Amino acid sequence: MDINRYIEHTNLKPTLVDKDIDQLVAEAKEHSFVGVCVPPFWVKKAAREIGESDIQLVTVIGFPLGYQMTETKLLEIDKAIEAGANELDIVMNISSFKTGLPWTKIELAKCASRTHEAGCMMKVILETSYLTEEEIVTATQLCAAAGADFVKTSTGFSGAGATVEHIRIMRQNAPSNVGVKASGGIRILADAQAMVAAGADRLGASAGVAIMKQWREGT
Repeated sequence: MDINRYIEHTNLKPTLVDKDIDQLVAEAKEHSFVGVCVPPFWVKKAAREIGESDIQLVTVIGFPLGYQMTETKLLEIDKAIEAGANELDIVMNISSFKTGLPWTKIELAKCASRTHEAGCMMKVILETSYLTEEEIVTATQLCAAAGADFVKTSTGFSGAGATVEHIRIMRQNAPSNVGVKASGGIRILADAQAMVAAGADRLGASAGVAIMKQWREGT
């Protein structure tokens, strides 16, 4: 298994600076990671650094809490795509979802339509640490029905990240054409391999270089 082809090399730290974006992209090129994930403010710079390289440029929308107005998320989507993003990781409105409002699905469908019109991909962040297992099932099915290309576990900002069991639940309840992305707390090779074995198609990780070092050493 070429673990590098699962990794979205990520830096969403609030204190990151321009040199961190340079380093992130350079490491992604060196290790042939599938993508980089950066804050919206840095998308344009990351796009310049990526150039013609085969690296997906991922950014976040409605981050990290998801309860922005729908119009705000749609504007974020437009601006991110205009700046050069290929893939958008959108935080589901957890507040709306837990209230049981149909707007949760309506909003995601609007976001999917806007994203797909531009030929880009939409992943939906469920923030599984805030959900029961039953809610994870419901949310996964709702996102798929709304047009999501991927469902994703976590922002990495909630205090808990991906778990193998949550990945299994998401994979079992997402149709085959919807991918599963594990993110949050994936720091060593064993974690990455466990997530893939459980059904993850992508791994969002800031520890991609360390994981690759372990992979090459066969540990």
